[in-house]
Amino acid sequence: MPLFMDIHRNQSDLDAEKAKAAHKADLDVQSKHGVEFVDYWYSSAEGVIYCHYNAPSKEAGAAVHAEAHGHTADEIIEVQRGE
Repeated sequence: MPLFMDIHRNQSDLDAEKAKAAHKADLDVQSKHGVEFVDYWYSSAEGVIYCHYNAPSKEAGAAVHAEAHGHTADEIIEVQRGE
């Protein structure tokens, strides 16, 4: 299954709890879209969240975010794991 990294910019008032809550919401609906979230990272100072997931398509990952919390990604990139 393809691997993706997405970027959510301009997340106002971002902190650990908000990032964690958004990730939990993604986990709660991911299986409906055939997606498996692997990890996430965030920067409170920059107001950015990065999500790492396996999905059948970019659209499937975007659908999870839309349903879970409405915070759609600004950019979705298909990536490959380094050795």
